Amino acid sequence: MAKTEQVEEQQEQQSDQVEAQTAEFSEAQEGDVTADETSLDILLDITMPITVNLGKVEVPFKRLLQLGPGSVLQLDKTIGQPAELCVQGIKFATGDIVVVDGCFAVRMKEVLGIDPPAEQQEQQE
Repeated sequence: MAKTEQVEEQQEQQSDQVEAQTAEFSEAQEGDVTADETSLDILLDITMPITVNLGKVEVPFKRLLQLGPGSVLQLDKTIGQPAELCVQGIKFATGDIVVVDGCFAVRMKEVLGIDPPAEQQEQQE
């Protein structure tokens, strides 16, 4: 008997021996769910990276290959327009770029609320 035939035969024997059992679940109890302060403390210690978007520009690949030291890319925002602050790619605030102790910083200008997607707004109207 070839080795592959032996392996197939063993697999068939194993599949014949498998027994399925029904799962038993307890019923969930309804009740007030209260947030324990200690569980919230765990979340409060998580650090989140914030990205500041000063603007963007699109360049053809040919121009990208030509970039080097001293090249200048003009962004789509003008001086005075607020920068966008994002957490995990989601814009949550705007702010002005300032300098603090020789480092760039952002002065918060507006914290944005969470708006439902445009489709949901149209359905509500």
